[in-house]
Amino acid sequence: MIRYIFLAVLALLAGCRDDSTTAMPPPVPINDDSTVAYFCHMLLINMPGPKAQVILEGVDEPLFFGQVRDGVAYMKQPERTAPILAFYVNDMARAKSWQQPGRNNWTNGKKAFYVVGADVKGGMGAPELAPFARREDAEAFAREKGGKVVSFDDIPDDAVFGAVEYPDMDPAMQMDTGSKSSMDKGPDNMTAPPIKTMPAGNKKGN
Repeated sequence: MIRYIFLAVLALLAGCRDDSTTAMPPPVPINDDSTVAYFCHMLLINMPGPKAQVILEGVDEPLFFGQVRDGVAYMKQPERTAPILAFYVNDMARAKSWQQPGRNNWTNGKKAFYVVGADVKGGMGAPELAPFARREDAEAFAREKGGKVVSFDDIPDDAVFGAVEYPDMDPAMQMDTGSKSSMDKGPDNMTAPPIKTMPAGNKKGN
């Protein structure tokens, strides 16, 4: 009897550990009037294509990205402002269209499936990754637009890093994403805006 009680307690403790490691703060909907991209400071609602958001520990607002490739690049870079609590991307299967990707159709970016190399452009006019919550939706998109379906961990670096030519932007203003460390700078090569931190004991997800 004692042995069975001991095993039951171990199972309960294991379940508690699983809950603590999988808990994530929820995504934040895009606000039509105030949500801007972290790098270019443009209103997201005015930009086509899927978006991304990164929630950091001790930071009062998510970092929103006008293109999914920029959000993935931030996730892949070695330098971090703070520990990452969550990463979300638009599930394009639930979007009205590429031009209207949605305000609150977020899915876990680490578990999403991405179409790499499709014939699509993101909000800044650069080649874009198309994210989906389900593999079958990503595969259907790839059959229509080209490209291949990969998981987050299999996204190649050259799909998110490297110089990007924006057709409607002055060459002097091109975004430098030639290295992972350059992701701390915006498209005008100026340091990204400072991140506001929350008071101790009032962190997201706690």
